[in-house]
Amino acid sequence: MDEHSISPFNALPKVVVALAVVIFGLEAMFQAATAGLLGGAAGVGWRLDAIRDFAVFNEIAAYMWDNGVVLPDALLRLVSYPLIHTGLVHAGFVVVFILAIGKMVAEVFSPLAFVIIFWGAAIAGALGFVVLMDSPYPLVGGYPGVYGLIGAFTFLMWVDAGARGGNRYRAFGLIGMLLAIQLLFGVIEGQFGTVVADLSGFATGFVLSFVLVPGGWRRILARLRSR
Repeated sequence: MDEHSISPFNALPKVVVALAVVIFGLEAMFQAATAGLLGGAAGVGWRLDAIRDFAVFNEIAAYMWDNGVVLPDALLRLVSYPLIHTGLVHAGFVVVFILAIGKMVAEVFSPLAFVIIFWGAAIAGALGFVVLMDSPYPLVGGYPGVYGLIGAFTFLMWVDAGARGGNRYRAFGLIGMLLAIQLLFGVIEGQFGTVVADLSGFATGFVLSFVLVPGGWRRILARLRSR
């Protein structure tokens, strides 16, 4: 077979491609609906309806806390909001990060571990958003999950630097740069809810990596037993 005819997606782990395709596919549907190609007149409002039905809202969390109830719909939002985005650029950047960072993470972690890191970070991001912030805006989009993957990637660089005797703090260079950008946009836009969600996702991805990296749990048990 001619090597030029090989799809670039063949080099990507299937779980990474599947996640990117789902997000891009939903965004393509919303774009087509907005252009009037799907859903007729009602299609124009599909994105807003999806945000209303699947995004994370502080008001819903406050209602559950004040009334001591758990709404199944609210729990669904914790795992559905990363798939819905505010527009093509928003979704496009998330897909690019998933393909780039996700590839490096999925080449080391198992497909199941990749899924746990992404959605575990997304859930932690949503919880950080509603617990630590009182934002009037909904939380939507895959960035907290992406930051979880960045946390896992940072963990890999941190381990590699330690094994080579290098400076482990350099592993945090990427998150430091992204945090600076996030804070800048937070100041411009006047809201820091997404910053909290993303950092919660990053911390979760980094911590989960200790257990989910191949052989990680066994190493942790061995270290505990040696004490």
